[in-house]
Amino acid sequence: MKNLVEHLSQYAAYHRDPRNIATHFIGIPLIVLAVTVLLSRPGLELAGIWLSPALLVALVTAWFYLRLDQRLGLLMALLLGLCLWAGQVLALQSTLVWLSAGLALFVIGWVIQFVGHHYEGRKPAFVDDLMGLIIGPLFVVVELGFLLRMRLELKKAIEDTVGPVVVRQKKAAV
Repeated sequence: MKNLVEHLSQYAAYHRDPRNIATHFIGIPLIVLAVTVLLSRPGLELAGIWLSPALLVALVTAWFYLRLDQRLGLLMALLLGLCLWAGQVLALQSTLVWLSAGLALFVIGWVIQFVGHHYEGRKPAFVDDLMGLIIGPLFVVVELGFLLRMRLELKKAIEDTVGPVVVRQKKAAV
């Protein structure tokens, strides 16, 4: 199994333009929330816990993140828990509200993602490796941490592998 730096470096190689990274701060959370909402049906409440396909996916995903890094895994589990809560709330609404919300979040999230990859000039990471779909949310959390000056040793390890984020300058008109 790849370690944290290997997974994040592979994903980061597709995300070196700051505009692309910025779109991921919006697009990926929308997509994760959308998938959680859509997988929250069918579901049933048992002992105060909403049992649904979304819960199973979140548990497996959280376990994966925890194996990569305990601190990040706990944070990701908390964020997934918030998505599960929102998914349950929407799953209990009418089919029209539940499905409309889930599909709208999904489509808007992907549109934002593809705008970012237009700036990058590169296809999304998951096209070459489906693991990009699970690493993407972790990448967003890690990039936010880097902006907050956290886990800078991780940032250095990633940049040592794929290079720094590059701000591209527009060419001057001649």
